[in-house]
Amino acid sequence: MLSLLTPNPQGLLQISAIADHQIALSLVLPTYQEKHNIELIVEQLAAKLDYILPGAYELIVVDDDSPDLTWSIAAELTAQYPQLRVIRRVDERGLATAVIRGWQIARGQVLGVIDADLQHPPEVLGQMWAAVNHDHGADLAVASRNVEGGGVSEWSILRRILSRGAQILGLIIFPEGVGRISDPMSGYFLVQREAIADKILSPLGYKILVEVVGRGQIDKIAEVGYEFQERQSGDSKVTGKQYIEYIQHLLRLRLSHSRRLLLFLVVGLSGVFVDMAIFYLLRENLHLAMSQSKFLAAEVAIINNFMWNDRWTFGDVSIRQPGKRRKLRRFIKFNLVCLMGVILNILLLNILVWSGIKSEYGANFMAIACVTIWNYWINVKLSWRVTDRNNPD
Repeated sequence: MLSLLTPNPQGLLQISAIADHQIALSLVLPTYQEKHNIELIVEQLAAKLDYILPGAYELIVVDDDSPDLTWSIAAELTAQYPQLRVIRRVDERGLATAVIRGWQIARGQVLGVIDADLQHPPEVLGQMWAAVNHDHGADLAVASRNVEGGGVSEWSILRRILSRGAQILGLIIFPEGVGRISDPMSGYFLVQREAIADKILSPLGYKILVEVVGRGQIDKIAEVGYEFQERQSGDSKVTGKQYIEYIQHLLRLRLSHSRRLLLFLVVGLSGVFVDMAIFYLLRENLHLAMSQSKFLAAEVAIINNFMWNDRWTFGDVSIRQPGKRRKLRRFIKFNLVCLMGVILNILLLNILVWSGIKSEYGANFMAIACVTIWNYWINVKLSWRVTDRNNPD
């Protein structure tokens, strides 16, 4: 079956959380000018997946209206391969967006991507599927050239330098994303649908993996080594432009994550005023001890910060965790994280006062500033993780 996709001018794409439980895996093949490779890659993938997941997978070719009629050749194969679907995109280009457009119409519980140029070996699909296919499996399984069992076949020294250089730049620009994977430019991976469901995705260029890691709820990652093969037919689409777009993409992700940090800091600033006001009231009006006043003031500020962060800073996450029970769970985790910060805060406050700072309020402000980044980093990792997605109240 051949389907047409109309252009998406906004460039913002979203994956539905709804899956067909009869389809375990949806594997997308983005194509452009691959008429010499498409039949063989479909044959190899079907043979492998018929063995691993008989009747429980689909292959989705998303072609960017290739002049060599790749889409037409793929459509003819659907009679022989009933698990194959073919999408022809008109007036829309780009590998990364093609992948997401394929995922938008996919029915599988696990979504995947593989190049159609025979450079990604279907043989490692079994290991990748094993990594994601159990109750406590990985959220993301990446085929990597940079782990044991991986490598590149005949790359030139220049191409190797460019690849490693891109990875190093990624670690500098976006370490919390790129630092989690050994091969951030890999275009061969599987991801749990629920890990990227309802996320607003805005990829750029040819590399989509960093978008998935940067915007998805990816907790556990597995990597499987593979040997990258040289293209046998057709022309390579790797150019200097792809490396530039990769860097632009990383910068976009960096700004996106910086925005959340900025919102957290603004909320934290409101908490500073709450903390300082309560601290002053308890010390000057009720004459409580400094540490006791600090503890109570901090707890009131924590409640203030949680309410604003839950509604504003992490609102996109909270909306996918509805119900009072989940909100209470988020608050408990946030409180515990921040109470650890409070203990550090109290220690710093006393140290600063004992070291000669005369103003308790100035020392308190300095101590608050020191633990703010701690609170942000830990809360991103723990308090606003998407959990119990399949167990609503």
